[in-house]
Amino acid sequence: MATTDASEASPRSLAALMVGREVDLSRRRQGRGEPGDVVLEVAGLSAEGDRGGAALKDVSLSVRAGEILAVAGVAGNGQRELAEAITGLRPATSGGVRVAGRKLRSGHPRSAIRARVAYVPEDRLGTGVAPGLNVASNVVLKSYRTRAVSLGPLLRLAAIREHAARLIEAYDVKAAGPEVPARQLSGGNLQKVLLAREFSGEPRVLVAASPTRGLDVAAIETVHRFLRRAADAGVAILLISEDLDEILALADRVAVMYEGEIVGEAGAGAIGVEEIGLLMAGEREPA
Repeated sequence: MATTDASEASPRSLAALMVGREVDLSRRRQGRGEPGDVVLEVAGLSAEGDRGGAALKDVSLSVRAGEILAVAGVAGNGQRELAEAITGLRPATSGGVRVAGRKLRSGHPRSAIRARVAYVPEDRLGTGVAPGLNVASNVVLKSYRTRAVSLGPLLRLAAIREHAARLIEAYDVKAAGPEVPARQLSGGNLQKVLLAREFSGEPRVLVAASPTRGLDVAAIETVHRFLRRAADAGVAILLISEDLDEILALADRVAVMYEGEIVGEAGAGAIGVEEIGLLMAGEREPA
């Protein structure tokens, strides 16, 4: 496409060359209305880590319909455990989670699925999808019990393939068809499949953990667009990210985690990168 002198290049100009058009990943959401009622409520949530010991310590937060709450923090400060405790993959030792006023059963993913909690995990290949299955099977991993794709104990394979084909087209997944194994897709297309599956369940809540990690600039822009569109449609989004530019571009409010606790929270327009960085380092009263 081009060869340019390093001193004349910028992240924005290089991104435009890579994608073939102008890309702006720092663009804030436009035309946001007032958020609705509280949909996701986390109260006094504590949980143990994989090696024992408290990974979450009395975490409380809430997300309203149409709002994006970003949780910032250095990796390993309880963000993964928070996401897993909310989505039922990790049992809580105390506290609880409510969705639209209904308390979720701790440690039971199906309870979260029934409450229409969608989850985009940070490990998209190991946790988000079954890489040995094809795209069609992956997009119904949470809905295969429904009448739309099953009849008693039997799967309606033709209906599943048709459903997958519609999602491939709607989310612009670069795949030869529904029968392609998930492991053959690029990271960006795999993330599109994951988002397509989660959004097709018409979620009330979306927990998205590092949704753009390892993606190219075009895929990052696409994921951001999907998240903004979901929030504009009234989904309550809990975004967990280490990318401060991403957080400030997408979030309505920002909460910061340090050693398993929420150490600060503010509106996205009232806090800057420096303050967030200090809080991420454990400074509870930024200068």
